[in-house]
Amino acid sequence: MQLDTTGKVSLDHIYTRPDPRAYFTTLRELDYCIPQLAKPHFAKLAEEYRRAYRVSTPTILDLGCSYGINGALLKCDVTMNELYDRYGGRDARGRSRQALLDRDRELVRARAGLRRARFVGLDSSHPALSYALQAGFIDGAIHADLESRDPTEGEQVLLAGADLVVSTGCLGYISHRTIARVVQAHGRRKPWMAHFVLRMFPFDPVAESLAELGYETVRHERVFKQRRFASSEEQARVLDTLASVGVSPRGLEVDGWLYAQLYLSRPRGIRGRAIVDLAPKKELSVI
Repeated sequence: MQLDTTGKVSLDHIYTRPDPRAYFTTLRELDYCIPQLAKPHFAKLAEEYRRAYRVSTPTILDLGCSYGINGALLKCDVTMNELYDRYGGRDARGRSRQALLDRDRELVRARAGLRRARFVGLDSSHPALSYALQAGFIDGAIHADLESRDPTEGEQVLLAGADLVVSTGCLGYISHRTIARVVQAHGRRKPWMAHFVLRMFPFDPVAESLAELGYETVRHERVFKQRRFASSEEQARVLDTLASVGVSPRGLEVDGWLYAQLYLSRPRGIRGRAIVDLAPKKELSVI
């Protein structure tokens, strides 16, 4: 498999198909699990936001949303294993894209009331965004690369409506530039954030940018499995990158998995529970 500029295997092809079958078929082989592990943390943060602001249905902006995976997990209360079976099983192989969409809309209609949340997805892949929106896994879509430009007026409206901003793997491909543009679209009302970031990508530039914008950030003491390495070459490149940024892979990446850390950011001065309470300092543990 070809490696990208970060040293990770290039999986660009699974994000540009008209439906998620290639995405789930490929990632199932790598035991990709970070959205499932992120789900309870996103749900917890959303509940804290509801209590703090008395908002019944918070709007969640999902950066790098691809086919709306986080939206499906939270809105429909499904699991990654259910999604793997849904798109990678025999039943999915013979279906048309429209048939897949019809089935997904039924799922959303039947189960979306289980979790009160509205999702807006931001991604540079038009096919993935289009599918997520048509399926109902997201309620709004922003097709943009905010690394290279400011949001348009219409995009600013969607960004400004977000109460929470989450991600499960896009930081490292996007930077503090995108995060800053998202925050600046809000004006005075700043969203809360939760980002799962691979340990090979330092979060300091993002945290520093957020601090300048009035945020405090804490890192959860747990580390979270993202997926297995696709090859020994990918593992070697990632281990080299970890060494270059001063992160020890002992007991983690050396054992064959990519690992992420969770960073939580909220505007300073929020009443109610302190942000550190949302990410308690515990002895290092692995999920």
